[in-house]
Amino acid sequence: MIKNPKIQVDVTKSINDTDLADLCNITEQAINAGGGFGWLRVPPRKVLIKYWKGTMLVPHRKLIVGRLNKVIAGTLQLIFQPPNDEVQRNIANIKSHFVAPWARGFGLAKKMIDVAEKKALELGSNFIHLDVRETQEAAIKLFEAKGYKKWGTNPFYAFINGQNLRGHYFFKQLK
Repeated sequence: MIKNPKIQVDVTKSINDTDLADLCNITEQAINAGGGFGWLRVPPRKVLIKYWKGTMLVPHRKLIVGRLNKVIAGTLQLIFQPPNDEVQRNIANIKSHFVAPWARGFGLAKKMIDVAEKKALELGSNFIHLDVRETQEAAIKLFEAKGYKKWGTNPFYAFINGQNLRGHYFFKQLK
């Protein structure tokens, strides 16, 4: 049990070696717990390092990290449209939102959403879109509680262990 948890959420501009290790560790834990934003099995560490370093290089992607007692315990990626997509420039997307199993229940996921919404507004977005696999029940409840509206379902969203799973699509108008 974590006593007196201190939550901090930031839009990070860079990651140091400690942050990179934290990101890789919590990604491995999330994958093993069934919520690895697309991965079914933990990839080699070098693949995770390349993934997280690459995330920092994408100009229209903001990495939001949630820390519990100064250790990265969750992430959310806020993705904006590239300059050539003028017709959707007021829409941001939430992707790869997760919290390590040991850090759940402290409000970190909710706080990361709050920071993402504030950043989206700050950078000119009026809407946020996201999609969630049907098995991610806690995430679905959280987004609905935060005012996201489900607008559709894809019956062939994911294929896991020989089975098709549905995915739900949500949006929220920020202002």
